[in-house]
Amino acid sequence: MLIAPTVKAIVFTDWDGTVTLQDSNDFMTDNIGFGEKRRRELNIEVLEGRWTFRDAFRDMLDSVHKPFPECIEYLKQNIQLDPGFADFYKWAKESGIPVIVVSSGMKPIIHALLVKLVGEDAANNIEIVANDVKVNDDGSWDIVYRDESGFGHDKSLAIKPYAALPKEERPILFYAGDGVSDLSAAQETDLLFAKVGRDLITYCEREGIPYHVFHTYTDIHDKIKAIVDGEVTLESAIENKNVEAL
Repeated sequence: MLIAPTVKAIVFTDWDGTVTLQDSNDFMTDNIGFGEKRRRELNIEVLEGRWTFRDAFRDMLDSVHKPFPECIEYLKQNIQLDPGFADFYKWAKESGIPVIVVSSGMKPIIHALLVKLVGEDAANNIEIVANDVKVNDDGSWDIVYRDESGFGHDKSLAIKPYAALPKEERPILFYAGDGVSDLSAAQETDLLFAKVGRDLITYCEREGIPYHVFHTYTDIHDKIKAIVDGEVTLESAIENKNVEAL
């Protein structure tokens, strides 16, 4: 649902490996699926354009045979929150800045982790735009993709309606991400936050996409607050200055 364009800014964020320290789907694949080596091979295939994210992600999840309810409990025991996110969310809520999770993961997992890691209030107030899951009677499960794109969930589609608003109504748009699932959203906002040392930076450097690097959500919090308060400009936040400014 399109948020009324009276807000100063909107923060779209990836979930896995961005709001959380670990990617829940990678964690399952590495530890109870076909393992890290094969997962990294598939990530490279996606980055190089030889596989779609949709097909690679399904291969990853198909290698996990634990029943879905057990997967959620397993992740709740192992996935940790980025140390800066709770404070960022508190500030954003108090400032009237919506936070929208745009994820290639599965909504039931994200909601369960939000409740555990941030609280019921956050889980009820943060919009989650993500894939779904079909759980069979025997506990086996399959991802249900949000759309027919090569991403399974084309994240840019969640952002484009806001980007298309008239200039006088359009809030500042931010996106934070880390990996290959974020490629479709990388060019859709006014400022992209890309996590240090991850595949999204590799992609942005290769494609000449402007970004600001972050280590934790505290970096994102500080920069967004400074921009919204008018202390710094969007252009000054771009760190790979060899590309065209926004």
